[in-house]
Amino acid sequence: MTSALYTAQAHVTGGRADGHGRTADGRLEVDLRQPKELGGDGEGTNPEQLFAIGYAACFAASLALVGQRKQVRADDAAIDAKVMLIPAGNGGFKLGVELEIGLPSIADATQASDLVRVAHQVCPYSNATRGNIDVALVVNGTRL
Repeated sequence: MTSALYTAQAHVTGGRADGHGRTADGRLEVDLRQPKELGGDGEGTNPEQLFAIGYAACFAASLALVGQRKQVRADDAAIDAKVMLIPAGNGGFKLGVELEIGLPSIADATQASDLVRVAHQVCPYSNATRGNIDVALVVNGTRL
């Protein structure tokens, strides 16, 4: 493995149904619970929610970086992320993602779509999921 620029560390006990997670630096600490839709009480955080926040934040940073490289303002992006837990048909599960991206500083639909496509190639979450899960992108209300 090549040298990492950064390594996040977390410790989890109990899993998703009745667990607890904490980052090594103590800045994030969550009780893990099943969502009500899966028979849980919904009183904690679930892995899909954490993934949605992580992916959206990473994608927003990638948009800002790509915008900076292209000298286009994209640091005001707002992203609504949906992470779906989908039965895989073999008793297992898979994930699906939809990122709805608002780029208020970019009115031109083609320019906004092009920027999002490039950011999708740059984003580490996009690169990690490519070919593994379906990711739908919606830019300023238009599905790519």
